[in-house]
Amino acid sequence: MLSQIIWDVSPVIFTLGPLSVRWYGLAFAVGFIVGYNIVAKMFKHEGAPEKWLGILLAYLMVGTLIGARLGHVFFYEWDYYSQHPGDILKIWEGGLASHGGTIANIIALFLFSWLVSKKPASWTFDKIVVPTAFVAALIRLGNLMNSEIYGGFTELPWGFIFVRDGQTLPAHPTQLYEAMCYLALFGLLMWMYWKKNAEERPWLMTGIFFIGIFLPRFLIEYVKNVQVESEYSMIAQYGINMGQMLSIPFILIGIGLVAWALSHPRQHWDFPNRFAPETGSGNSGRKK
Repeated sequence: MLSQIIWDVSPVIFTLGPLSVRWYGLAFAVGFIVGYNIVAKMFKHEGAPEKWLGILLAYLMVGTLIGARLGHVFFYEWDYYSQHPGDILKIWEGGLASHGGTIANIIALFLFSWLVSKKPASWTFDKIVVPTAFVAALIRLGNLMNSEIYGGFTELPWGFIFVRDGQTLPAHPTQLYEAMCYLALFGLLMWMYWKKNAEERPWLMTGIFFIGIFLPRFLIEYVKNVQVESEYSMIAQYGINMGQMLSIPFILIGIGLVAWALSHPRQHWDFPNRFAPETGSGNSGRKK
């Protein structure tokens, strides 16, 4: 007899008139708040200007929302949206792609580095990837609360029956698989920054992030249900789906960044310590 975990959780936390607060939206909000505080602590630790925080958050929020939406539109359902362009703006109806969000945030971080910090892009990337791993885990938990993006049939004892999506058989809770991988990655990156000063090796943490996000994603896709019908032809032709195909470049980039970082000497960054109290003695803010 199959073990069954009946999953019938409402995606809505509560409703106030026309306003509905959903678990998925809460996951985004908590992720950004926690991420902001983590990066603020890093900036303070290194003496980077405080005013950069709000600017950086704005860049990332815009990049995440626009990139994730356009990623879904162009990578997964272009046939539909090319005929219904007005529906592209209906983000509340669902349809966000993590690969699109990643690409947009890469662009946003390069722009921030060129226009705001005036520092090598690695300095920004190696900080942002830490809370991003945490946010990725929360988003997958949001998918779980929405009863979406789950796997195929399984006889494993932790199979979930997503009754709100009309399922009657247990399926792989792939949202949990990914969330656990991303939380482990978040812990690793925090340890690397705070205990090993890994940010002194430019691009090392970014490379670890790309591998730690997209390699599990590639592997878990094998037990995940196809998200859109067009992927069936891709699987038949190439043996992998769109999510896996888009993950391969990021995995290779991650490997290349790690190799580059480990083959170059450590670096230190100097900033005026805008977070520290005025002492009149000057403070370089050098990372110790």
